[in-house]
Amino acid sequence: MGSAESPLKATVICALPERQIERCLELPRGATVAVALRCSGLQQEFPDMDFDSAAVGIFGKLADRSTVLQQGDRVEVYRPLRADPKESRRKRSARR
Repeated sequence: MGSAESPLKATVICALPERQIERCLELPRGATVAVALRCSGLQQEFPDMDFDSAAVGIFGKLADRSTVLQQGDRVEVYRPLRADPKESRRKRSARR
């Protein structure tokens, strides 16, 4: 186990329609989801995506931006759904 001074390693993932971006970061202990997003540089690289209102999670579970990260956490940025899943199932079922 590392010392309390060693950096926190975390990953930020953002899946876009055309590709998936993964940023491995070293952050100070006590860093939050918001800090990881800011340090990832994704907001500057993809200015058209609304990162401020995008849902975020850690390992597939929704998380608040103030959540303090743990060693090895994977922060995920979720894009909004393009279609309501229930409505999509209804349409597929009607076509059969």
